[in-house]
Amino acid sequence: MKTGSKSEGPSTPALRRDPYEVLSVTRDSTDQEIKSAYRKLALKYHPDKNGSNPEASELFKEVAYSYSILSDPEKRRQYDSAGFEALDASGMDMEIDLSNLGTVNTMFAALFSKLGVPIKTTISANVLEEALNGTVTVRPLPIGTSVSGKVDKQCAHFFGVTINEEQAQAGIVIRVTSTAQSKFKLLFFEQDINGGYSLALQEDSEKSGKVTSAGLYFLHFQVYRMDSTVNALAMAKDPEAAFFKRLEGLQPCEVSELKAGTHIFAVYGDNFFKTAAYTIEALCTKNYEETTEKLKDIEAQILRKRNELRQFETEYRKALARFQEVTNRYNEEKQAVDELLKQRDGIHASFTIMKSSNHIGAGATSNGSSSKSTVDDSKVENQGGEDGTSDEKDKSFKKRWFNIPRGSDKKLG
Repeated sequence: MKTGSKSEGPSTPALRRDPYEVLSVTRDSTDQEIKSAYRKLALKYHPDKNGSNPEASELFKEVAYSYSILSDPEKRRQYDSAGFEALDASGMDMEIDLSNLGTVNTMFAALFSKLGVPIKTTISANVLEEALNGTVTVRPLPIGTSVSGKVDKQCAHFFGVTINEEQAQAGIVIRVTSTAQSKFKLLFFEQDINGGYSLALQEDSEKSGKVTSAGLYFLHFQVYRMDSTVNALAMAKDPEAAFFKRLEGLQPCEVSELKAGTHIFAVYGDNFFKTAAYTIEALCTKNYEETTEKLKDIEAQILRKRNELRQFETEYRKALARFQEVTNRYNEEKQAVDELLKQRDGIHASFTIMKSSNHIGAGATSNGSSSKSTVDDSKVENQGGEDGTSDEKDKSFKKRWFNIPRGSDKKLG
């Protein structure tokens, strides 16, 4: 494994180290352990906290780059099998902190996002630090209620959801919607040993119809979230094959159930310039048993379909290559047949007397027009030659027929 290979993309550090070494984790570390290590280091080296230390900014990029590999199951598998060479560096994307961008860069980011370019944004270091220090204001959100509000860009509103044993056993759902189609993140924090809150889960809002929404589901079975940027990047690289990557954006939620007690959630404003309007609600799934079972069933179906598509993609690519091959053969054969038929028509056209007759006629004309006249005269003579009186008979007949006097019809009658 080469850990010092050079970067191939602008978002990667100039010299790449082993991502496990960068995050101080082992190869058998869990996703949660990798995520926790990343958040601590990202907070430590965040540019907002190290304005006078340019080295910290580079370390922050290195940490983010390493996490972008190890947090993705497929990229992690590729790296474990063949190192950096197995990774497509052009597809490595980083999360950006909008609060750390200038006005001009933020405007460009907003423009690219509106044009459909996937831009991942990270949570402001100030919000994470305040949560870790326990200095945030937490508003109560009782089960079965909803709260509406507006949160400033790159800021967060914190809510405490208290559940009892029965509710925890049944399952809890936290959902946020925005009829204004605002961009936001739904965050879940765990209690830190120092008394603050550390980020455990986050869900980016997705547009669905005329609203944007995000949800966290703690239902005692594995629920998946959809990372739409995975499909967007695949679409940019290969529009025809993007369909097969559509379900690759499914990422398992690390937490599938909650225990009785108070749990901290937050709505983070992810708009580029304006506040984010939202409605957050907390509910117990005790009254949604049928819906919960449907979700469990559909999650299983989607996972099966993802595995089927992985196998089908191989078959499809082989068939597509074969189709391209026979299509090329078809075009070649069609061109060959057209050419043969064209030659055949040319040969058929050679069998004609038009050129010969034109040549003979031209010779006759050069000797004068008497020949034609003679032929015409002979035809006339032949027509009446058998009976010299035929013309006279015709004239007599016509005279008798046409000279019938008027009124003769009556006489005949």
